[in-house]
Amino acid sequence: MSGGSAGRIRSISRTLEHSYGPKIWRPEEDVLSQLIKTILSQNTTDTNSLKAFQQLRERFTAWSDVHRASRRQVAAAIRSGGLADIKAGRIKAILQQVFLEHPDGDLSFFESWPTGRIREYLGRFVGVGEKTIACVLLFALGRPVMPVDTHVRRVSRRLGLIPPQSDAVQAHRLLQDAVPASLVYAFHLHLIEHGRTICRARKPLCGRCPLQDRCVACRESWPQILSGGSTRRSAEPS
Repeated sequence: MSGGSAGRIRSISRTLEHSYGPKIWRPEEDVLSQLIKTILSQNTTDTNSLKAFQQLRERFTAWSDVHRASRRQVAAAIRSGGLADIKAGRIKAILQQVFLEHPDGDLSFFESWPTGRIREYLGRFVGVGEKTIACVLLFALGRPVMPVDTHVRRVSRRLGLIPPQSDAVQAHRLLQDAVPASLVYAFHLHLIEHGRTICRARKPLCGRCPLQDRCVACRESWPQILSGGSTRRSAEPS
């Protein structure tokens, strides 16, 4: 990977931490909750997925209640997140298998499992791909596994950390190999925040970017910024 050395990533990480503050890992949800929360985040905005997750938790007291509910009832509860019928079916199928194998629905034993075994367990389910598994491993269990969403991939491409043609699978593999384990959690969150606020898909705010001197896209497309041009430029195409 050109430009993806650990030293360069550490430098980028320090700059992003200075801009957005430190990110200290703490579990957001238990394993099963994080799995369902991540499924609800697929193909929708963060706002809509969080609303769907909150409405699901408000409608049903426990995951065992979701397991016993009909698919139509679950879909109605998560309608705001988009693709409700598909996601409801996937959630129901996962819960059916989980409660069949573990009647208490508690997956905390994952904490003692090696990462590879967890991947195999979660990878059995329809709709659970690399990104979803990575989110469970990182956010629920604190494992140094790098989820790659649209923000992470876009910012990494522009910085030259991954080749421009990299798809999500390739981006995950390349970043997983390049990012030091101790930085994975913070680097992931910093790239997302940077992608939302500055390095946006449309009209990136390059003149305000703390990484402009290390950005391949900026160097190639907007040299006037680096050569002392206006720092107010913010309407360049992505």
